[in-house]
This record gives sequence, C-alpha cells and structure tokens, in this order.
Amino acid sequence: MSPLKQRILAASLTGAAGMAGVLVTHFEGRNLVAYLDPVGIPTICEGVTRGVRLGQTKTPAQCDALLQQELTIAMAGVDRNVTKPQPETRRAALASFVYNVGEPQFKASTLLRKLNAGDAPGACAELSRWVYAKGQKLQGLVNRRAAERELCEAGL
Repeated sequence: MSPLKQRILAASLTGAAGMAGVLVTHFEGRNLVAYLDPVGIPTICEGVTRGVRLGQTKTPAQCDALLQQELTIAMAGVDRNVTKPQPETRRAALASFVYNVGEPQFKASTLLRKLNAGDAPGACAELSRWVYAKGQKLQGLVNRRAAERELCEAGL
C-alpha cells in the first residue's frame, strides 16, 4: 500500500474532510511564501489563491488555519451541489477536486451532471478529463486526478 493510501485510510476515521485534507496536502505541498503556480496564479500555503499577493508570507499556523477554511469551503461546495447521498470516499475526492478547480467550475461540470443523474461511475471517470491548465496537460494534475478518481470509485 502506498504511503498516500495509508494516510487516506488513517484519515478516513475523520470523514470526508480528513481524507480530502490528505489529498490536498499531498498534491499541493506547503509554501510559506507566495509564488506563481504553473498557470501564473499567486498561490500560498497548500494551494490557496484567494486574496494572495506575490511576496506575501504566512506562518505554519496561518497555513493550517487557511487549509481548514478552504477545505470547509470546498466541502460546502460539494454538499450544496450534489443532490444524491454519496459515500464519504466520494465526497472526499470531490472536495479535493473542488478545492483545486473551484465551485463554479464544479457546478458547471459534466461530472456533477452525471453524479446528480445517478451515474457515479461516469462521474468519477470525468475526473480524468480535468488534467489541463491553460490548455497544457500537467503531470501533477494527471497524478492528482488519478488519486481522486481511485477514491471516488471506492465502493462502486
């Protein structure tokens, strides 16, 4: 079992938010100084972009608080838009996805339409299409979506 899978399994005791947090921290990493992400968006901590300016710094405690705040926002975005009950593993995968792409993109996605129509396998498969940023396929997104998809499909 990979170290990521071991951490997700351990986090499953804390529910979807805990599992999503493991995915987010694994794929985003932590940067205490704001930087430009691969598509030129100012980013800090674990991939936080809201209100970030280049040169800005955060402490580890501030990053911890921002991570919890952004995970809460992502989970709420999942819960607001998904109309059918989902297993915690799927909610975790979706929260990681929403954390990364934002609620507006999730709300307009074929993934959500399929999920709300009861096509969970089709919805999970849609994750693999979200690997491009500004038209460029990014290996980091390929890896992240593969992990999200595996978690999404758990229990199908």
